[in-house]
Amino acid sequence: MTSSIASLDAYKNSARKMIGPHGEIAWWMRGNGRPLLLIHGFPTCSYDWFRIWPDLCDAGFNPIALDMLGFGLSDKPPYQRYDLMQQADLQVQLLGELDIEACDIIAHDYGVSVAQELLARQQRSRLPFRIGSVAFLNGGLFPEQHRAKLIQRLLNSPAGSFISGLLNRERFGASFASVFGPETQPDAQELDDFWALLEHKGGHRIGHKLIRYIEDRKRHKSRWVGALIENGARQLLINGALDPVSGKHLADHYEAVIPAAEVVRLETIGHYPQWEAPDAVAKAVLDFLQ
Repeated sequence: MTSSIASLDAYKNSARKMIGPHGEIAWWMRGNGRPLLLIHGFPTCSYDWFRIWPDLCDAGFNPIALDMLGFGLSDKPPYQRYDLMQQADLQVQLLGELDIEACDIIAHDYGVSVAQELLARQQRSRLPFRIGSVAFLNGGLFPEQHRAKLIQRLLNSPAGSFISGLLNRERFGASFASVFGPETQPDAQELDDFWALLEHKGGHRIGHKLIRYIEDRKRHKSRWVGALIENGARQLLINGALDPVSGKHLADHYEAVIPAAEVVRLETIGHYPQWEAPDAVAKAVLDFLQ
């Protein structure tokens, strides 16, 4: 796998800007067809989707993505209290500004919780657009199934601000690579790219604030898990089985809880299926949507 500097430059140069309640938000719209909202994970950004955008566009979809507050190219105010409700509000704001009345969603990691919040709002008729279907990638759909890495536990501890201050390219690279499959490890250039996006605007110093999503998941568990079970939208789980955080154990639990669950298991893939196996993910998503 190789991520070129040209790809990262193309990503940066194609960013559009939206002013949110707490700062400037970078966003992208790649096609002209059926709207497809892509919601990224922690600690990365919408660059995660770069490898599947072309296939989605070629298939007649209009992928739309934003870097959530505190991530990627968006603003990262150091004194902000970041929470998942704010991030859901940004998705609503963007689709509202684009006059989109219906969409499908692909969500990963941190983004699955944002998608669950949107589904919960739809369940209660409090969403200004309609979600037709959601494809979830590896993420903490059920708080008790989330097996946090050591760095996540430390960031979410009283020592979190101190740990954020120690983060550098080498520590990030080791921790990030550890959630990938053994045969789909990111190379040095890819790690440089992800690190550059993480540290942009000082994002590597606010991990202890962003990690509060773990507590948000516990706080809203009943509503968000309930939204998975009954929300009026079709659902698919695409699961990288070798992910130590939300891999096979998460897929097993999902199948046990969700009636008539649709699951695609990628047995040799880790936490970032859309990056590690973009062709397989694009195919699974398109088969599901079409």
